[in-house]
Amino acid sequence: MAFYQPTTNYKLTGKILLVPIVSVANVGQLTADLFIATLGLRRVGVFDPRHLVPVVGASEDGGSALTLPLELFGSNSSNIAVIQQRSPVLRSFKQDFTDALLEFISASYVSAVIFLAGVDMSNRTDAQMLTPTTYIRPPSSPSVTPTPLMSLPDLPIPPYSSPVAQFILPGQDQCNIPFVPGGGLTRRILSSIPTSWKIPTVCLLQYVVEGDNRLDAHLLATVLAKLLNTHTTSWKQPTTWSDGLFGSPHDQTLYG
Repeated sequence: MAFYQPTTNYKLTGKILLVPIVSVANVGQLTADLFIATLGLRRVGVFDPRHLVPVVGASEDGGSALTLPLELFGSNSSNIAVIQQRSPVLRSFKQDFTDALLEFISASYVSAVIFLAGVDMSNRTDAQMLTPTTYIRPPSSPSVTPTPLMSLPDLPIPPYSSPVAQFILPGQDQCNIPFVPGGGLTRRILSSIPTSWKIPTVCLLQYVVEGDNRLDAHLLATVLAKLLNTHTTSWKQPTTWSDGLFGSPHDQTLYG
């Protein structure tokens, strides 16, 4: 089975691709949800789920199609496409998944790719407490000017630096990407981008703790909208957010 299977006639060429990375608080996935719902994006393709923890569910819009672990959302009327990942990568397939994902992105001729991830809020220096959002631009990424990411230097967010000791990934002599506490595959994916990479790339990081992270997602989505000069005044939340996303409300009679 090919890594990607289209379900409708849709081309990624020239689109800006958003890719959430499973990480602390799932803030990347929640931000992707906001873009999908607000822009009215629809599923246009599915990915081979062999690398991910199996998961299946009902579709967001109540249709007959099943929700799968990894899907692509887009619209011919929008210049933004979104990959949504709903389960983590299996431990033994981390590098296989990383290689397949980067190969797919490279072959899609997108105009830019933006990874979204969380970083553990408890692992911060004093200076890093001044802003909740930061970013990593991998060394292999070409210049962001002139590209859809050209507003990056103008945003009041600093580049990320790790507050903890660096660890070398297995099979690598060195790594130019800082360690990201709670970042999941963020460091692996960014450090696996080849030197021949031609797509402007950045990873937006949000300092978060586990909990009800809807407001964190709104904040990260707003930063992303400013980066892309997307004039979004309000965010539409998916209907699934109001139906047990963080569990049902407690019976208030429990507290007297």
